Amino acid sequence: MPRHDPYRVLGVTRTAEDGEITAAFRALVRALHPDTRREPADPARLAEVLAAYRLLRDPRRRAAYDRRHSPAAPRDPGATPIPVRVRTGHSPRQPDIRVSPVRRHFG
Repeated sequence: MPRHDPYRVLGVTRTAEDGEITAAFRALVRALHPDTRREPADPARLAEVLAAYRLLRDPRRRAAYDRRHSPAAPRDPGATPIPVRVRTGHSPRQPDIRVSPVRRHFG
């Protein structure tokens, strides 16, 4: 998941439609891709754009991101704040499954 706001990374608004997001992504990739540039490319910026598009192109991921990062609602001045501890249970990524040729041993 991108560290920065994916909407800002792609240069679109939160209300942008899928076509706008795709067009912005393609324009940025065209501008940042190493094969289309004469000067050295910035791989970190390209990776950030790819991560932002990966998140926003999937409707479920986008909705989940929007729910987590929605603008805060105005607070009631008489309300009592309740401390909340948020834990993100990221499990380490499982390694890819490697399969080698099958060897049969007859005994």
